[in-house]
Amino acid sequence: MKRALFSAAIVFMLSLPAANPCYAIKIGLQTGVDKIGIGASAETSLIDANTNKTVLTFEAMKGYEIIPYKNTMAIALKGKFYQIYSDYVVLKAPPGGFVSAKGKWYRGLLIVQNKNKKLTVINDLDLEDYLKGVVPSEMPSGWELEALKAQAIAARSYALANLGKRASLGFDLKDTPEDQAYGGASAETSKTNEAVESTTGLVLTYNMKVVPAYYSASAGGQTINASAAWGNDLPFIRSVPSYDDNVKKNGHGVGMSQHGANNLAKEGYNAYQILSYFFQNIKFAKVSEASIN
Repeated sequence: MKRALFSAAIVFMLSLPAANPCYAIKIGLQTGVDKIGIGASAETSLIDANTNKTVLTFEAMKGYEIIPYKNTMAIALKGKFYQIYSDYVVLKAPPGGFVSAKGKWYRGLLIVQNKNKKLTVINDLDLEDYLKGVVPSEMPSGWELEALKAQAIAARSYALANLGKRASLGFDLKDTPEDQAYGGASAETSKTNEAVESTTGLVLTYNMKVVPAYYSASAGGQTINASAAWGNDLPFIRSVPSYDDNVKKNGHGVGMSQHGANNLAKEGYNAYQILSYFFQNIKFAKVSEASIN
């Protein structure tokens, strides 16, 4: 089954416009909610982002409820709500620890904002840490390592190509399959973290631009051109046998079949070969941490 057309990947360096010096991506966890519960794994401070002053010191492993109050917020303490004189607060993960929301642990920062008397909760974190929560949420962690590495590269490419997609909501991407499923640090496994770390900075490009490397669970035997799904073709997408005849079609069928990627990995293909098969005219680029942060 191995194909002679697969060759070693050539990787070049790609420079992207500089972004925030500490964090690379903002993920929307909740929007338009009437209350949220947040906390931290160790003692840390809730900061008023408008003044950079401490609002409250959070105790370790304790949950705090926040609600919108007029144009600001209020926080529950000992059964009573006390006003926070800010519409924008930040909870930073303690060193070596995590922050919590939605019943999950996250790396980086939690941002809570009052927008039109409803709350928006955002996880602001390093891109590579974000991917550690995406790969096991999008692909079973027990699958072949090379398939997981292909998933990491595809997910990184999709994220970078779509930075600012949800800017009107105050973040880059949602944490759902509408963009990419993201389970935070709670979803991480050692194997999927290895897939992310061993491909750090690697993306797919076409004409020197990072491409949104589309993928879906399975294509039912044959991937489709982008025009068949969305009306317009893309130069880096082609219809090919998807090597997933063993499973029912699940998803849009454009780009990489995740089941197909795992089946190819079982046959000995590496991540570069898998991605080069499902995408055409692409090159691999390594984006340095300095260029994405």
